[in-house]
Amino acid sequence: MRELLRMSTAGSVDDGKSTLIGRLLLDTGSLPTDHLAAVEGPSGPDLAALSDGLRAEREQGITIDVAYRFFSTARRNYVLADTPGHERYTRNMVTGTSNAHLAMLLVDVRAGVLDQTRRHARIATMLGVPHLVAAVNKMDLVEFDRRRFTAVRAELEEVAERLGVRLLVVPVAAKHGDNVARRSQHTPWYDGPTLLEHLDSVEVLPPDFGVGRLRLPVQWVSRPVAGRRRSYTGRLAAGALRAGDEVVVLPSGARTRISALDALDPEREVAVAPLSVAVELADELDVGRGDVLVAPGAEPVVTRELRAQLCWMHAEPLLPGRRLLLKHTTRTVRAEVTALHDRMDPRTLAELPSPEALQLNDIGAVTLRTAVDLVVEPYTRNRDMGAFVLVDEHTHDTVAAGVVREAADRRAAGRERAGAGWVPSGAQRPHLGAALWLVPAPGAPAPADVAAAVEAALLAAGRPAYAVREDNLRAGLDADLAGSAAERAEAQRRSAHVARLFADAGVVVLLTAEGEATAAAAAAVVAQAGLRGEVLTLAAGEDVATAARRVLGALDTAAGTTGTA
Repeated sequence: MRELLRMSTAGSVDDGKSTLIGRLLLDTGSLPTDHLAAVEGPSGPDLAALSDGLRAEREQGITIDVAYRFFSTARRNYVLADTPGHERYTRNMVTGTSNAHLAMLLVDVRAGVLDQTRRHARIATMLGVPHLVAAVNKMDLVEFDRRRFTAVRAELEEVAERLGVRLLVVPVAAKHGDNVARRSQHTPWYDGPTLLEHLDSVEVLPPDFGVGRLRLPVQWVSRPVAGRRRSYTGRLAAGALRAGDEVVVLPSGARTRISALDALDPEREVAVAPLSVAVELADELDVGRGDVLVAPGAEPVVTRELRAQLCWMHAEPLLPGRRLLLKHTTRTVRAEVTALHDRMDPRTLAELPSPEALQLNDIGAVTLRTAVDLVVEPYTRNRDMGAFVLVDEHTHDTVAAGVVREAADRRAAGRERAGAGWVPSGAQRPHLGAALWLVPAPGAPAPADVAAAVEAALLAAGRPAYAVREDNLRAGLDADLAGSAAERAEAQRRSAHVARLFADAGVVVLLTAEGEATAAAAAAVVAQAGLRGEVLTLAAGEDVATAARRVLGALDTAAGTTGTA
């Protein structure tokens, strides 16, 4: 199987990217005859027209959108993302470079290194591109002046040193093909490889197939058919998987095994990244879109607060406190920008601390807090698990692309706080409180009606009571949550902690729950604090008054614990 190298181009306007790409296509024999004939002119082919596909690109003489070109040499195949150089289209450069093995920076030898060149180099390193090469173009327009090339190379090497990367600098004249695919007789003073020789020699690291680092974000849950369990579909972000493997479902932490694996090849027993697969689990678990199947013992971080670096791509500045949608793997959650830590100066590449805002095309470090748990890894360890985009929740515009630098694991933090996180009030109260979750069975009365009846009876007896209305929670405490399974679980967690405060204040608080399992988890939060938390399932066929008397009776049986009405 031939090796594949993914690469992107980056540079400022009029540096000659389109011409260089046309030259690579021409000199590697990768152009269909009809394409070449269509751009043939009196002085030879118009190489830029070979890669500028949009009408606006040809009319304005600039690249606007990302265009993917394919060519090959005797050694390997190439996928080249031609990204725009104009500052306005920096977001397109981020898109085209996001999965590249190599980024090629173009510099006009007459203009030297510009702010946009530095910005593109920083974006490439931020996105973890392992190889950078710089083509100093239009050498023919300075008569292949060695001193001018040396000065530009020194500027580029200074940029590389600041970014902590290695960089090869090649003098080229793309229009005539000098040092692109063939060595130029006009640069006898240059003893390095041609551009194509370097591209052929770059080492492409293979993907990580390690079984111990399994990462499978769930994208789709297929409904079961007769005799079949649910099927969970997604693309492997790392590792390998086979039927019988034990897996952990994050963020819940549930453990199970893979009972069946479908990789669209009946003979394939082991699936490796980046294949798309469908799996069945041995146990009936609550697994939904955005959950991640991982190998036990090598689990990524589960967090709600992460430190990230991002490129802001919207005309409206980013200010602290801004709320956005965060799209990460297959999960979309609400997030808040809680802090801006620094902003890159595009001229010096210095990190300027504590900026007031990030402007269009700024690159900066931020802290994000999400409404629900995210399963993440640093981008340097796993691109899929460490990359995200930010979206305006009103316009649905993509406003930023970012990478995770570090995140604190909520599970470890939770274990550390388990014994000392809750401090009871200690005040003497005439009644002890309780938190009761009412769960409906089919044919049972509505839990909200029963809760209201119990509340009225307790208040009439002089006992503090409060029936929590779900609408009030959605309008306030849970206003930042939508209807996904993860966000419903987060809403239940929040209501459990609110209920614990009510119970500690001596109030009987009544809540409703979707099912006994979620209600039991919420009640456990109250019970772990030494307070009464209980789940009561309403019976089918009873009316509201009967159900209310049964709930009051349950309270009376625990009079020694909760006080009497």
